[in-house]
Amino acid sequence: MVFIVPDWRPRRSVLFVPAANARAIDKVAALAADAIIFDLEDSVGPGEREAARANLAGRVRGGGFGRREVVVRVSAADSAEFDGDLAAALACAPDAVLLPKIDDAATLRAIADRLAAAAAPARLWAMVETPRAILAIAAIAAADPRLACLVVGPNDLARLTGVAMRPGRAALVPWLMVIVAAARGFGLAVLDGVYNNFRDVEGFAAECAQAVELGFDGKTLIHPAQIEAANRAFAPAPAELERARRIVAAYADPANAGRGALALDGEMVERLHLEQARQLLAAETMLKS
Repeated sequence: MVFIVPDWRPRRSVLFVPAANARAIDKVAALAADAIIFDLEDSVGPGEREAARANLAGRVRGGGFGRREVVVRVSAADSAEFDGDLAAALACAPDAVLLPKIDDAATLRAIADRLAAAAAPARLWAMVETPRAILAIAAIAAADPRLACLVVGPNDLARLTGVAMRPGRAALVPWLMVIVAAARGFGLAVLDGVYNNFRDVEGFAAECAQAVELGFDGKTLIHPAQIEAANRAFAPAPAELERARRIVAAYADPANAGRGALALDGEMVERLHLEQARQLLAAETMLKS
């Protein structure tokens, strides 16, 4: 199922690209990812930060990424690198700034206020990757209208809690569902975290299928080889689209005017199913545009 949030756009495949890697940045325009996150945090070494910021100014600020959503992940708000990273990010006019290690709503609101004071149009995305973030997730999701998306950080969650990262992610599922519920409760997009072994095609496909079932909009990726599988997994399936068309057509029939529930193909459908069908068809249209 595709869930349409107020500012919906395709986010099936969201690729992390190290801002320090000029060659990787130059290849982005040829990729089929829905969104790109140029990373100034984990993928940037101590001696690479100035080069990474320069790459944003020289290679990202000019655009050329088509319909793709452009996001910059900065360093943590309490780090020495944050102010410089944020300035570099805003200078290249991204669609959004991704904030890592957000533990509370107050931190997010303070950064949103800084963007407002700078008249920066960028939205905010927030990583959910600490135990405190899980405990404060509803407040974080409701913190500021500028917030558009929550992004799961499974590696840090596992590291900070001692939870084992095994196939199926049984230990993480309760937290994943809390994050999805918070996102939906406040009209936000929500992305599943990265799958580390980009050579494990079957494992990645299985985790994408699980993320779809859990209600995520898409998945963050660490390698271009994962893009096609993510796009396929999070796109509406042909059978779902056909079912949606039949539901919309049934309610459009004058014979069913004013009715709440209908019998269709041996099943009862209600107006909530009509709304879901319309969302699915709207997503299909936007994916084709």
